[in-house]
Amino acid sequence: MSKLAAQDKFLDLSDYGRSFGRFFAYQLKDSRFTPIHVTLLFGFSGLIAIYCILEHHYWLAAFFILLKSGIDAADGELARLKNTPSYSGRYLDSVFDIILNFMFLMAICYVSKTSIGFTFLAFIGLQLQGTLYNYYYVILRNKSVGGDGTSKIFEYKTPKALPGETQKSVTVLFGIYLILYGLFDKIIHALDPNAYKVKTFPNWFMTLLSLYGLGFQLLIIAIMLPLGWIELIVPFFTVYTLLIVALIGIRKVFIA
Repeated sequence: MSKLAAQDKFLDLSDYGRSFGRFFAYQLKDSRFTPIHVTLLFGFSGLIAIYCILEHHYWLAAFFILLKSGIDAADGELARLKNTPSYSGRYLDSVFDIILNFMFLMAICYVSKTSIGFTFLAFIGLQLQGTLYNYYYVILRNKSVGGDGTSKIFEYKTPKALPGETQKSVTVLFGIYLILYGLFDKIIHALDPNAYKVKTFPNWFMTLLSLYGLGFQLLIIAIMLPLGWIELIVPFFTVYTLLIVALIGIRKVFIA
C-alpha cells in the first residue's frame, strides 16, 4: 500500500501479493533489471498458467496465476525503489493484464462446456469490475497526501514522457491502453460521474471494493480451478458483476 498516505491505507484483499512483490523488488534493486523486465516476467507467468489450464494441470495453473499476482506487484515496487516511475510501465502493465484476463477466460472456455458468447460476457463483466475498483482507487491515490499520481482519474490525453522513457513509447502504449480500456472507463464514469468530487473514501469502503481488484479476481480463479469448479467460473464472474450496482449505490448514498 505504498501508493497511499498512512491515513488512507486500507486492507486491500486483492493485494495479497504485495509482500512477495516487495521482497522480489528488493532483490532486484541493485541489478540491471528494470520494472519493464518484471512486467514481462509476470506476463510470462500468466502464459504458463494458461498453458497449464489447457493441459488440465489446474493445481499448477493456480500456482502460476498466484505467482503472476505476486510478480505483478513487484514492477511498481521496483520503480519506486529505483525512483524510475514511467507511463510506459504503467500502460504496459495494464495492457498485459487485460490480454491475460481474456486469455484466462478463453482457455477456461476451451476446456469446459461454456459457450464463447457467455465467456465473452463474463470477460466484459470482469473488466467492468476491475475498472470500478481502479476508478475509485485512483481517485483516492490522487487525493491522498503524497500519494502516487502516475495514474490519472480521467485518462484521455497522452501524458508527457517522464525521465528515462521516450515519448514515442508512451504515445503508442497509451493509444493501445485507450483502445482496450476506453469503453470500460466511459461506462464506469457514466455510472458514477461525480465520484471524483469526493474528498476521500473510508477504509471500510475501499476494503469492500477490493473484492473487485484483479488480484482477488485471480485468487477466485486459482481456488476454483483445482477444486474442479471450472464450469462455474464463467457464470460466477457474470453474476459477480451485479455487485457493481450495490457498490456504486453505497458510494452515492453514504460517501459524499
